[in-house]
Amino acid sequence: MDDIVTQAMARWPDVPSVYGWLRLDRRGRWLIRDEPIGHRATVEFINRNYHRDARGRYFFQNGPQRVFVDLDLYPFVLSLDGRVDDRCVAASLVTHVGTAVGVPERVWLDPQGGVSIAFGEGIGSMLDRDLPALVECFSDGEGRALDTCAWERALAAPEPGLMLMLGESRVPVARLNPDTVAGAFDFVRAPRPDAGEDACT
Repeated sequence: MDDIVTQAMARWPDVPSVYGWLRLDRRGRWLIRDEPIGHRATVEFINRNYHRDARGRYFFQNGPQRVFVDLDLYPFVLSLDGRVDDRCVAASLVTHVGTAVGVPERVWLDPQGGVSIAFGEGIGSMLDRDLPALVECFSDGEGRALDTCAWERALAAPEPGLMLMLGESRVPVARLNPDTVAGAFDFVRAPRPDAGEDACT
């Protein structure tokens, strides 16, 4: 968290929180009232001050004011960081706020072609533009790269032994129902004020 934000919180501790204004879309873009934020310094400021509270609500700490975030899907959007070679040795993942994912813990596919990845900070969805490259990092139970037909079968029903290979990691892949993820990973997609809370909406 930026020092200027921490100082503002200490100086004005009781500023009402904001709900329903800021949104994170499936491409990792910040939107205010459904309008994308294009100012680079503003985006970087939001990224540095993006956090999660104890109730699973994600927020941007804007000075003394907490701005809760509506999530189109997950708290993080992931992209490839590094090149994808024939063994995906150099490939790694980074979140939309610029933090390294490290070693993925679990990977899921959904029938719509999405890839969801759990890591130390939570769960994220792969950025759609990086999916064609990421497909090169999947292998079947025999360690073979997937061709188009094998990938389509995997989306319909991941086969035993399907793995995602990133660097030195080999992570098993399973089928996911996106509608169950919020509860399993304890995050709130659309935070709203509690009854009687002094809030900005």
